[in-house]
Amino acid sequence: MAVSSIPARSGDSTARPARAPRKPRGEGQWALGHREPLNPNERIKKDDDPLNVRARIETIYAHRGFASIDPQDLRGRFRWWGLYTQRKAGIDGGRTAVLEPHELEDEFFMLRVRIDGGQLSLAQLRVIADISREFARDTADITDRQNIQYHWIRVEDMPEIWRRLESVGLQTTEACGDCPRIVLGSPVAGVAREEVLDPTPAIDEIVSRYVGDKQFSNLPRKFKTSISWLVDTPYESNDIAFLGVDHPEHGPGFDVWVGGGLSTNPMLAQRLGVWVPLAEVPDVWAGVVGIFRDYGYRRLRNRARLKFLVADWGVERFREVLEKEYLGRTLLDGPAPVLPSKPVDHVGVHEQADGRHYVGAAPVVGRVSGGQLAQLADVVEAHGSDRVRLTPYQKLLVLDVPSERTESLVDALRGIGLEARPSAWRRGTMACTGIEYCKLAIVETKARGEELVARLEQRLRDFDADISIHINGCPNACARTQVADIGLKGQLVVGPDGRQVEGFQVHLGGGLGMAQGQTAGFGRKLRGLKTTADELPEYVERLARRYLAGRSTGETFANWVIRVDEEELR
Repeated sequence: MAVSSIPARSGDSTARPARAPRKPRGEGQWALGHREPLNPNERIKKDDDPLNVRARIETIYAHRGFASIDPQDLRGRFRWWGLYTQRKAGIDGGRTAVLEPHELEDEFFMLRVRIDGGQLSLAQLRVIADISREFARDTADITDRQNIQYHWIRVEDMPEIWRRLESVGLQTTEACGDCPRIVLGSPVAGVAREEVLDPTPAIDEIVSRYVGDKQFSNLPRKFKTSISWLVDTPYESNDIAFLGVDHPEHGPGFDVWVGGGLSTNPMLAQRLGVWVPLAEVPDVWAGVVGIFRDYGYRRLRNRARLKFLVADWGVERFREVLEKEYLGRTLLDGPAPVLPSKPVDHVGVHEQADGRHYVGAAPVVGRVSGGQLAQLADVVEAHGSDRVRLTPYQKLLVLDVPSERTESLVDALRGIGLEARPSAWRRGTMACTGIEYCKLAIVETKARGEELVARLEQRLRDFDADISIHINGCPNACARTQVADIGLKGQLVVGPDGRQVEGFQVHLGGGLGMAQGQTAGFGRKLRGLKTTADELPEYVERLARRYLAGRSTGETFANWVIRVDEEELR
């Protein structure tokens, strides 16, 4: 019986009036009338559309300098134009969570350049290289979202940087912030022999129609997209993904997945069960973004990603709302995608559909420089190509190479530090930005990754299996730690002398459904399984040797991790 229906006892002077039923706490969903901002981030966006900050950068901040920047612009709205303040040098990881933002940040910026679909022309590559050398102290990392990421950028230089980027069709618009981020795409879209339908027109239309459009510039959190015919992007970790399928009646189109995302509450995307033709991809994409904008949770930042709404609603309700409220039509049921026989990363020499070849090469953990990219542009041009692609795995490809020039290109790439026939370790290791520049990081990542690859190449050069190693400087999983064979989450650990030192929590056996026989899942976390950064190479070598000695025929590392006793993994 409800409390409010219990009558007061006769003569009870302490009886109180019945309470009204408590209203459910609002989650800040606009569609339900919860328009009042519920946290500082939402207030910043309501006070002024973040896209408007570019005018202030160009007319005020670029002239008056860093000290003139309004704090709400600096730590909020600047992100909508790809700008984050970078970490001040010399601040150790132990102080990451205790210092105020102004104590952590330097007067320089990280800048992300959008390269939707990973597609770069030779002219664009040269501009990226020139900006790196002139304005970014020769930095130009390739990220695992196909961006180029600069460091050491001054606000005074932003008008000229934008002018140069936009003169060749590049932009930084909404490269960060609570908005539609870069659209991942297959780096071999339009040239792959296995591709039936090139999704590039849909990517281009989404970017031209919606990136920088204020109808989607205020989302609850960031929104990540992947569109590819091939299974060569991490589609299950995105807010929305379109993956190529052949419908038995309607032909080639796309299967739709929603609600993926990693970080501290990892979730895999789920199939909506619909088939979408190429021409309708932008509209369906906009419908899903609209649901996120209107129904997404805006009360707590740590529950504001689309994955939480999908988890609460379920895909059936999500599809129903998409069809009835945003598209006004019923979508066709569709088949699940057919996965390839083995994962695809495009490293090496491969034949294109037109008989020419593309060559995929690996830097070490995505670290390149402006000088190196300028050399790459010269090499590409000398081999008769005008197109370069970036991958979601911190690699790069050169397209349209005549068959008789491929070996010359492989040699030329090696000469500038890009390896088309890399070791398994160089091929499989990724790292986020880390403590060198990132205000959220706790440990160093890029240098640790380079050291790890060098050590393993020296000690296990002929290793004959593919093992992915993803190194992250904090729990936010920018390097997709939970879905790697060996995922390394940066944290402070107790060293041999009892003091806190840089180290990693270890996740083992994670992965996405990128090939037949693979089951997507998150890495196994064993109680107390951590390593100091200094001991990391020895630990990974020991683990790899145990895998080689104990695996059964054809057994993957992930399956071996599930099968063996915990002591084998320590």
